[in-house]
Amino acid sequence: MIPDLQTWIGLDFQKNNFKIMKKWILCATLFFLFSNANAQAKISSVADAAESLRVAMIDADVKMLSFLTNDSLSYGHSSGKIQNKSQFIQSISSGESDFVSINITNQRIQYFGNTAIIRHTLSAVTNDNNKPGTVKLDIILVWIKQHRTWKLIARQAVKSPQ
Repeated sequence: MIPDLQTWIGLDFQKNNFKIMKKWILCATLFFLFSNANAQAKISSVADAAESLRVAMIDADVKMLSFLTNDSLSYGHSSGKIQNKSQFIQSISSGESDFVSINITNQRIQYFGNTAIIRHTLSAVTNDNNKPGTVKLDIILVWIKQHRTWKLIARQAVKSPQ
């Protein structure tokens, strides 16, 4: 039996529609997967920069601290003291701020284009000016991407509720 022309055209149209819809679903899925993977890669690199900062602060690594921080750094302490880049690096290298160990918990990262905001809790053993102590702080770090490298531009700490 030969179908009439209208039925044949209708079936053909439905088959083409289904093929087009499958292609759109495939494209949308691929776009989502690649954009999500790209976002994860960027967040990982920000997390890597934050980890490098943690290690550089413990090691008092002046070169790494300089590399990781923007020239316009605003570094706020829980005491209210604000330092620029050179003051921050000087305080770490001189032992004024001496981190024996730093443990980071509850880290959350938000990404906005070339800017990333990291919040976490910092628990540290310190030896500031050769005076042993401990500290628990809630921190916000603002990172910007410059020439494919993440640079810390702002940091503020507040004392964690005990």
